[in-house]
Amino acid sequence: MLLAIDIGNSNIVLGVFERPQLLHHWRLPSRQQSTSDECAVTLHSLFNLVGLNPKAVTDIIISCVVPPLLPIFERTCTKLFRCEALIVGPGIRTGMPIRVDNPHEVGADRIVNSVCAFELLGGPVIAIDFGTATSFDCVSREGEFIGGAIFPGIHVALEALVSRAAKLSSVEIVRPATVIGRNTTHNLQSGMLFGYAGMVDTMIHRMKEELGEDTQVVATGGLAHLIASEAKTIQRVEPFLTLEGLRLIFERNREGSAGRSQAELRTRAKETS
Repeated sequence: MLLAIDIGNSNIVLGVFERPQLLHHWRLPSRQQSTSDECAVTLHSLFNLVGLNPKAVTDIIISCVVPPLLPIFERTCTKLFRCEALIVGPGIRTGMPIRVDNPHEVGADRIVNSVCAFELLGGPVIAIDFGTATSFDCVSREGEFIGGAIFPGIHVALEALVSRAAKLSSVEIVRPATVIGRNTTHNLQSGMLFGYAGMVDTMIHRMKEELGEDTQVVATGGLAHLIASEAKTIQRVEPFLTLEGLRLIFERNREGSAGRSQAELRTRAKETS
């Protein structure tokens, strides 16, 4: 079995694959003060809940955008699964050339999402991830990651607003009955939901002017379904886009990394594709 782990700023998403099927998945809060022992206990409990033996895990792949948490989860994998994790980063074969000014500054999750989006839909394609940040990741017709855009996540924007406005308080992000709100709660819900949907449509229209009008759009993340129901440009929602992308990247490295250590892979920093 393959364990895929995506460590994000707000959440850690895990999935167990009996290749190519996703058997189980979990979402945990990201806490930088966690220890490897605590993480091991948590993961062991999650496995027990679904009747899985940790010993069944033979391979692990991790993408991480929270550097302090990476060594913690590497130690967790060694302790609990007796397995060294493959880390998405320099030296990993993604099958996707990175055509940006500085490939090393691109978040691992963005590359993983782009790989899966291109595998599913071909190019050109835009993958939108509604997380702590809302990221737009663009892949060319030839399958190259060419950049994108980053926007504050919807929850981050709401938290920033209510922290600076004395009479506003946080609300649940749901669809209000009308665009014109009749009370403060509905005002905020309208602005957050319809405003974000409008932002997405505007960004996609602008990106299509550069990528081509036949560009396809796929969304992922916790609020993807809600935003997609209001945005006119999102064609498909894939809740497990990142986990599936991790599985794809692992498969592409499985044979190529045979007999080589993770340290050796990391030295091949120029082989981003």
